[in-house]
Amino acid sequence: MRVLLVNGSPHEHGCTNRALEEVAGELGRAGIETQTVWVGRQPVGGCVGCGACAQLGKCAFGEKDGVNECLARAAEADGFVFGAPVHYAHAGASALGFMDRLFYANGRAGRPDVFAHKPAAAVASARRAGTTSALADIEKFFGISQMPVVSSRYWNMVHGNSPEEVEKDLEGLATMRQLGRNMAWLLRCIEAGRAAGIGLPQSEPAVRTNFIR
Repeated sequence: MRVLLVNGSPHEHGCTNRALEEVAGELGRAGIETQTVWVGRQPVGGCVGCGACAQLGKCAFGEKDGVNECLARAAEADGFVFGAPVHYAHAGASALGFMDRLFYANGRAGRPDVFAHKPAAAVASARRAGTTSALADIEKFFGISQMPVVSSRYWNMVHGNSPEEVEKDLEGLATMRQLGRNMAWLLRCIEAGRAAGIGLPQSEPAVRTNFIR
């Protein structure tokens, strides 16, 4: 059983990574393997609506910035934690651009949906404010993808301007550990349900409408 952690910060070993490490530690104690993907330091753009993923089954631009590699790893994951720093009171743009193309390319060209019905959690790190709006930014991807959202006993956030400052956020780190335990519990529940013969819910064929018809 494996959880994929996505570090959406331009700082590989910054505050967001420190929060994800705390979640990973708790998952490891529960016997669940973790793997971390870093979006990198270069700016990452969002989907441009080219439609190529409908034929390719992956993002046309995703070989350069790791989106397609992450999509391949996601197929082998049982759960996800996406972390991002707060920039201007929202999740960092590179994190959102990465997720935008990752989720849009998913399930295209007849390839299986690698996110549906897999638990996911959002984590935000900030010096001071903007965390709740950043969490909402990330969780919108889960809501449209049929992914159970994993919570903790507080909003999934840590505070600090450096990893050393995050170490002083005792409540934030405790929140990350509880998040790891809750993720492990839900994954075990899903595993037990599968063993008991409880299958995935059926999905109806998509019906796309807009506001003029």
